[in-house]
Amino acid sequence: MQIKAALLDMDGTVFDSKIDWVSLRGELGIPWDGRPILAQLQEAPPDVRERGLALLHATEKAGAENGELIPGAHELLGLLTHRAVRTALVTNNSRRSAEAVLRRCNLSFDLVLTRDDVPTKPEPTAFLHALKVFRVDPVEAVAIGDAHLDLIAAHRAGIDQIILIGTPARMIEHIPSNVAYHVAGDLVEARQILTHLLQGRAGG
Repeated sequence: MQIKAALLDMDGTVFDSKIDWVSLRGELGIPWDGRPILAQLQEAPPDVRERGLALLHATEKAGAENGELIPGAHELLGLLTHRAVRTALVTNNSRRSAEAVLRRCNLSFDLVLTRDDVPTKPEPTAFLHALKVFRVDPVEAVAIGDAHLDLIAAHRAGIDQIILIGTPARMIEHIPSNVAYHVAGDLVEARQILTHLLQGRAGG
């Protein structure tokens, strides 16, 4: 099946915000349990939730201003553009943060979906919405990310081709054992895998 759409995560995939999420949780007294920090904050006491949301916004703002584009991002997106593959940025970050990163790094996507637009990953809503907008079936899409949340959301949306890049060990523990995916050490390897997928060779 021909790949017609690529749905990409932002932080940790094409952009390094330099945010230490483990330390941020520690500062708020919220343990790591595999869920997005927003989901955990929703269950926190009101004072912790209010302080946490303020700290989250401030941290993301600093990350967007001081982070760096991950090497290979422009080349990977260039490959997709060259092959006429529609692209969507699907991020759990805020729209303000995402747009700041796109401006700074000169990145362009056909569609940008943030937590201000749709429920956060691992909910599949963003992926399903992107597929609907692009008018492509899940089997005609590839999802590219770095976290278990990206994989779970893509799998729930029916996407079979998933590329995970440099996934931290603490996240690998939360990847369902029944979900197949491609492993890439960096964006160079991800581009090589993507090239094979675009040529109709899904093995690897």
